[in-house]
Amino acid sequence: MVRAKKSLGQNFLVDPNIQRKIVEALGAGPGDEVLEIGPGTGALTRHLAGSVRRLIAVELDDRLAESLREEFADAPGVEIVRADALKLDLGQLVEDVSALKVVGNIPYNITTPLIFWLLGREVRPERIVLMVQKEVADRILAPVGGKAYGALSVGVRTIAEVERLFIVGRGAFRPVPGVDSAVIRITPLRPAPLDPEEERGLRALTRAAFAWRRKQLQKILRAAPGYGLDPEEVASVAAAAGVEPTGRPESLDPDAFIRLARALRAAGYPRGDAADVGVWDE
Repeated sequence: MVRAKKSLGQNFLVDPNIQRKIVEALGAGPGDEVLEIGPGTGALTRHLAGSVRRLIAVELDDRLAESLREEFADAPGVEIVRADALKLDLGQLVEDVSALKVVGNIPYNITTPLIFWLLGREVRPERIVLMVQKEVADRILAPVGGKAYGALSVGVRTIAEVERLFIVGRGAFRPVPGVDSAVIRITPLRPAPLDPEEERGLRALTRAAFAWRRKQLQKILRAAPGYGLDPEEVASVAAAAGVEPTGRPESLDPDAFIRLARALRAAGYPRGDAADVGVWDE
C-alpha cells in the first residue's frame, strides 16, 4: 500500500463493507455525474467506476493521482483530476451542479472548509455523502442547547437536511487514526430557504453569537463588532424575531436564528466588515 502522508491528513479506508455502504448511501445511478473528493488509493472509486455516467475524482497527492490515472485509464467516464478541491471552481468542473452527487473520505483538517465549499454557493449539489471526524458530525447534528451546538450546526441545518448514517471505528483505516469517524448525508433544501444576502447575514450573526456564547443575546447585539444596537433597537429586533433577548445563543434553534438574522437585516445590520463572512465556524 502507498504510504500515507501525515501532512495531508491521509487515512485510507480499507474495510470493503464500509466502502460499499458509503457508495450505497450516495444512491448514484447510471445517469448520474459524481464528484469524489480525496479518492486516495481508489477504495470508493472502484465501486463507482462503470456504475455512473461520469465520475470525477479530485486528488491532491500527485503520487496517488498518477496511480489512479494508470488504473482507470481505460475506464469510460472516469476522470482523475490532480488538484486541491478547495481551489477548484465547482461550476467549471462539472456539467450540472444542481444534479451532482458528491462523495468523499475527507481529511479531518479540511472538513469544515470543504463543507462550506460545497454548500456556500447559490447552486448546490443534489446530495453529499461524506466520511468526517465523528466530532465534526456531532457538532453539525448537535441538539439545541448542547455544548457542541454552534455556528456550524446552524449554518448547515438552515440550508440542508443532515443525517448521521453510521459510525466508522478507527480500525477501518490504515494508518489507524486517533479518532473515530462518521458518515453523514447532506441534502440541500430546495428551493433554498435563504437568498445569498440572507445567508451572509445569518453567518455574520452566528459567528458573532457563538464567539460570545456565554453572554445574553442583548449583550451580544449591543457590543459585537458590526452590530452595536442600542437597547431600544435590541428590544424591537428581538420582538420582531420572536426571541428572548435575555437568552443565550445555544438556546436558539436554526429557525430562530433565521428570524433574528432577517430582523437584523431589516434594521440595517450587520454593518462594515462584519457583513463580509465566508465560514460557518466558531
